[in-house]
Amino acid sequence: MAAFHFELVSPEKLLFSGEVESVVVPGTEGAFTVLKDHAPVMTTLKPGLVEVAQSGGKPARHFVRGGFADVSANGLTILAEQAIPVEELDANRIAAAIKDAEEDAADAKSDEARRVADEKLAQLGELKTALGI
Repeated sequence: MAAFHFELVSPEKLLFSGEVESVVVPGTEGAFTVLKDHAPVMTTLKPGLVEVAQSGGKPARHFVRGGFADVSANGLTILAEQAIPVEELDANRIAAAIKDAEEDAADAKSDEARRVADEKLAQLGELKTALGI
């Protein structure tokens, strides 16, 4: 299969840069697969998994929470609001974080604190759903 250049960037760091065979992208209009010479497109992302198939390498998976995907003649670039390699995620830590967020929402003293806690809880729920745990 023909390779193309792919970069996955979060505000904190460059998570991936290299030649790949395909990338599954969680677009807001539905997941789509990018291959070499894909038609140019720019779209927003929903929370989900980016699955990268590398030439001769093991597949890489990253959870992304929002952002943009840009397919051009130069390849694919994903600018993610947040991106975490799946191997760095732990089901027990996610469950504990969900419990903490639920307690924060219940104990919120202001509408703003409640909104922040609810947003964090929603993000953790999206992560849990994307990973199937």
